[in-house]
Amino acid sequence: MTSMRLSHYLAVCGVASRRQAARLIDTGRVSINHQLAKHTDRVNFCEIETILVDDKPILAVQDKQYWLYHKPVGIDCRLLVDDPHSLLHVLPELPRLYPAGRLDKDSRGLLLLTNDGQLTQALMHPDYYHPKTYVVQVDKPISTSFLSMMANGVSYGDVQTRSCDIRPLSLTAEEDRFEIVLTQGLNRQIRRMCQTLGYKVIDLMRTQLLDIRIDELAEKTMRPLTAAELLSLKRAVN
Repeated sequence: MTSMRLSHYLAVCGVASRRQAARLIDTGRVSINHQLAKHTDRVNFCEIETILVDDKPILAVQDKQYWLYHKPVGIDCRLLVDDPHSLLHVLPELPRLYPAGRLDKDSRGLLLLTNDGQLTQALMHPDYYHPKTYVVQVDKPISTSFLSMMANGVSYGDVQTRSCDIRPLSLTAEEDRFEIVLTQGLNRQIRRMCQTLGYKVIDLMRTQLLDIRIDELAEKTMRPLTAAELLSLKRAVN
């Protein structure tokens, strides 16, 4: 192979997933040899080309990196240069890492950071059912009917959520916290499910992705995946 579609090349270089790379091209943030890039552009490995994303040259294909980050409330997972609350300002300059999935600004917990665009695509694609576990606190005691309706799937707007596993964290009458395992990644899904059933989310924390757990990782800190975690992750997506 002497050439590759631009979005594929950006993913291989760890810039973003192929879908995210396509959005970068759509919004005019990518250039090749100082000309605005198009989706039909291909990167020719036999020629020296200058490829810029947001006016910064991308690095050649890098070794793949896999990190866990304990995101606090208030950090926005969108990589926006002009937003002081953006995750972009938390990440190291090298290696260039990107979130494989998102947590909304008001949520906290486990976030996988990587420059493996193909892995990111596999984790985020809606056709795959990768489980993600959350601990949620709502504004009033939860009922058995609430748990049952959440487990069976909730309709809001034009969305019908998939069935899921859910359990209260204790059996007391005043329990307002539960654990939920989703296999979807819809925007603000848990908050909208709860709102539809008359509850407001007070706190939302992602504790697990597939077999990878946040455990004792302190808030605002990050660590590389262990060899066992990485092996488990790659087995799951393959």
